[in-house]
Amino acid sequence: MKKLTIAVSILVFLSLSLAPAQSSDSKAEDIVRRMDELYRAASSRALMEMEIVTPHWQRTLKMQAWSEGMDKTFIRILEPNKEKGIATLRIGNEMWNYLPKTNKVMKIPPSMMMSSWMGSDFTNDDLVREFTFIESYRFEMTEVEAAEPGLFYVKCVPKEGLPIVWGHVTIAVREDDGLPVWQRYYDEKEQLMREMLYKDVRILGGRRIPAVMELVPMHKEGNKTVIRFLEAEFDIPLPSDTFTLRNLQKGI
Repeated sequence: MKKLTIAVSILVFLSLSLAPAQSSDSKAEDIVRRMDELYRAASSRALMEMEIVTPHWQRTLKMQAWSEGMDKTFIRILEPNKEKGIATLRIGNEMWNYLPKTNKVMKIPPSMMMSSWMGSDFTNDDLVREFTFIESYRFEMTEVEAAEPGLFYVKCVPKEGLPIVWGHVTIAVREDDGLPVWQRYYDEKEQLMREMLYKDVRILGGRRIPAVMELVPMHKEGNKTVIRFLEAEFDIPLPSDTFTLRNLQKGI
């Protein structure tokens, strides 16, 4: 009986010591999922500014955005008057722009998803998120040079067969609350192409989120685009016609 007790104790000890609290893959998935859902919910509405800075000029757009889950996005520019009324609609993998001066709706082909949105450093895909990290990338916990204490790092590599231009994306998040600190985008030759910085953490719409996102392209010296969230609401009722072509042309 004594030998049996000792054997059982050894088996229990081994089972506990060999079973990690959370696998590396599971931790990476949790981080990536949180990143995808950080500014989204079942539904959301946000008022924001986009400041576009170049060595020769800068301008600021004020806009309102609505989203439903991960598949629907609607953005309308409110200011300045020159761009007022321009709108973007995305439903699933389809995207349209509305230009009020010509009263035309243009469907954006997949080949233009990586094109600049309104002359900013953000692409069409950045604004409407055609490709989510959780669905379109493989990911794993990783290490980086000059790692900072208190941060986790995740490497995200695009799945094969998807028209994603990045070789990989590295994400840094805070260990204590999982909020992002930066994202670094690399090409297929491992060259850093751009960096997204997350700043000014505060509570908006009941969520604690970085209210400022600053995108810096590495190959355009003196350029950056900054998005500032002024207001945000999450899990709210939205009109049934929000994500429609009819609403796209409605104007302000």
